[in-house]
Amino acid sequence: MFNTLDVIDQEILKLLSENSRMSYVEIGKRVNLSRVAVKSRMESLEKEGIIERYSIVINPEKVGRMISAFFDVETEPSKLLHVAESITALSHVTDVYQMTGSSKLHVHATLELNEDLERFLREDLYVIEGIVKIDCNVIVSRFKTRKGLRI
Repeated sequence: MFNTLDVIDQEILKLLSENSRMSYVEIGKRVNLSRVAVKSRMESLEKEGIIERYSIVINPEKVGRMISAFFDVETEPSKLLHVAESITALSHVTDVYQMTGSSKLHVHATLELNEDLERFLREDLYVIEGIVKIDCNVIVSRFKTRKGLRI
């Protein structure tokens, strides 16, 4: 679908991915369009579903979520959907993906303390019917973080 976008739409998306609060006027200056033309293009990108929403990225550590962990969860094939729905409902979970392979999910969660991670595993994950295996990896340091698609 990206190939159907012209150079100006691509540049608008790039600018918004860097700062979704950028004004129509500022975007217009950068792409040599009027504020009205930028607004119209952005509305069209929204209508086509290319822009799904505008959001902010919160640094989890700055709000007390010091533990960032990834879980590889293997399920019974017949319980995959149930497990995915159960995990998705958990408040500490930020992302849930179905992976290739035999009924596998990849899950990310942020928690405050090591004790919270232990409690999350014991009280939230281990009790979900249909989970066969859980591998947990805690992030030690970040070299690059990217949310969403970058143009």
